[in-house]
Amino acid sequence: MEPDGGGFVFDGVVVERGGVRALDRFSAEIPRQGVTAVFGPSGSGKSTLLRLCNRLEVPAEGRVSFRGDDLAGLDPLRLRRRVGMVFQRPTPFPGSVEDNLRAAVPDADRARMEQALAGAALDGSWLGRDATELSGGEAQRVCMARTLITQPEVLLLDEPTSALDVSATEVLEQAVRRLVEGGLTVLWVTHDMAQVRRIADRVLHIEHGRCVGIEPVARPPRVEEVAPWTTW
Repeated sequence: MEPDGGGFVFDGVVVERGGVRALDRFSAEIPRQGVTAVFGPSGSGKSTLLRLCNRLEVPAEGRVSFRGDDLAGLDPLRLRRRVGMVFQRPTPFPGSVEDNLRAAVPDADRARMEQALAGAALDGSWLGRDATELSGGEAQRVCMARTLITQPEVLLLDEPTSALDVSATEVLEQAVRRLVEGGLTVLWVTHDMAQVRRIADRVLHIEHGRCVGIEPVARPPRVEEVAPWTTW
């Protein structure tokens, strides 16, 4: 399977921990556009797959490519600005929301901070809020804004709504769909098929560390106009 310059390509990837294969000769090609949901049971290798995409994990065997480049040859810090990640549990840093955004981009001006907040369904009035006193859903969106301020090409989401209530989940899902409609690529790990139907353009099924298929997800079209997502 050769890289096509589009999205991620996994070719015979093996990841082992303590003699157990989290990924077992995993091969798949993930397109550049839209939301790809990574779906499967607990322990199937979903989070490991996601962590490979920005070199938080490295394969014992095989190759991972991103837009035609072998990840093994890319600088990890530069890659993580192009491929940002939001984790399952929100981890805001002590200080204000502005402090959190500046931790990612110290010289960010207000316009750039407001763009990042808007991408996470927040506005400039949040900049002065204490990031450690936010609700779970608010904290997760601040963490997403902290990732977005680096202006990534791809957003990796590792079950970001698993600890959120229904209302907070809906807000985050809608925010991500707006980003995708503006041009951002998203990989979203989930074990919730109802969520897959709401947010995904395609679903990658993974079981026992192997890809067992990628198929499109039928979603109703949205008619609202969305400003393009800005990347470098």
